Amino acid sequence: MRLSYFLSRRFRQAKHANGFIGFIGKASSTGIALGITVLIVALSVFNGFQQQLEERLLSVIPHVEYDAPEQPIKHWPQKVALLETQPGVSAAAPVIKLNGMAQFKTQLKAVEIRAIMPEHEIKVSKISDFISAAALNELSDGQVILGQQVAKQLGVEIGETVTFLLPDLTKDNSLSAAKKQRLTLVGLIEMGGPVDHSSALIHLSQAQQILGYQADEVSGLRMAVLDVFSANKIAMSAGAKLSDYVYVNTWFRSQGNLYQDIQMVRTIIYLVVFLIIAVASFNIVSTLVMEVKEKQANIAILKTMGATDSVIISTFIYQGLSQALIGMGFGTIFGVVLAIWIPDLFLWWNQFSGTNVLAGAYFVEFLPSKLVVGDVFVTLAVTTCMTCIATIYPAWQASRIDPAKVLGQ
Repeated sequence: MRLSYFLSRRFRQAKHANGFIGFIGKASSTGIALGITVLIVALSVFNGFQQQLEERLLSVIPHVEYDAPEQPIKHWPQKVALLETQPGVSAAAPVIKLNGMAQFKTQLKAVEIRAIMPEHEIKVSKISDFISAAALNELSDGQVILGQQVAKQLGVEIGETVTFLLPDLTKDNSLSAAKKQRLTLVGLIEMGGPVDHSSALIHLSQAQQILGYQADEVSGLRMAVLDVFSANKIAMSAGAKLSDYVYVNTWFRSQGNLYQDIQMVRTIIYLVVFLIIAVASFNIVSTLVMEVKEKQANIAILKTMGATDSVIISTFIYQGLSQALIGMGFGTIFGVVLAIWIPDLFLWWNQFSGTNVLAGAYFVEFLPSKLVVGDVFVTLAVTTCMTCIATIYPAWQASRIDPAKVLGQ
């Protein structure tokens, strides 16, 4: 092994004297480096999106929601307590949802109003972590918390009064004149995503007054579950305990396609970039074939001096691996550094260009990145395996050289 390593070093040094073979070798190393860099960065970005989906978006939107389409759900405190005893459920909370228009001076903005009971809401949602100014548990009648972008479009500041236009559905379901509610803005939701563009939070008792509900009546119940990927199963088993007629919704219905898209694109990135790395790795074949052709005399002399076939094969395998290792080393360094800095680079580019391509189009308005060491090791392991496979044929051809034929010419 030591002899093979020494010979591969000597051949590598001599290869630099041949400009064409040296260029092909550098091109192969560069291709491997670029492929590894792209794969590490791409996987880190998709890991970041998945992390933000699970830790940010799914911490705010309901994992499971039961909506009453006709009659309100009665005795919600008892039913919240019942749901919290079900397997897999971490907490439950009441909710009333309304759609309406927010008005400030001459500006109008459509909003989705959620009426909540603050002490229960903080158990099922982490939205309080993204609220500035007033704390969520201090929300009371006559107050509202708006998404930051809603407040920005209306031009309203904290402490000012916002008018809400709400539909007034009479008992016969005919639509009458809109109801007006004047509420004081006490806080802003700053998540950096779609929630900022459409949400408004008010106290549960405020919505009950608007709709004429009793104190124990709500239009829906929402739950947080321990395993978000088992939400469908938990929703059906827990919902079976309710006596009310309700529609069952989970985060899979509202955000499931987003999660599946992340996984699908991640898989496509794996395949495409590994194909790029494979092409670069198998470029080493052409480099080694030309080198074997050029070094026939040297190989023949080595064999006459007693070098075995295994020594010759090992020499050229080391030769190919050395090219790959150079590319793998530079690619890993560049990929890791870029994966760490890419959120800041994206922010800098947004500030420089004055635009944000993710604004309003995705569930976050920044470019997340999460570097997973396991992804780096898998990338390097697969690249090493492909390189070893690529070197086998040229190394085997080198071992078949007949010294008598080569030296007798």
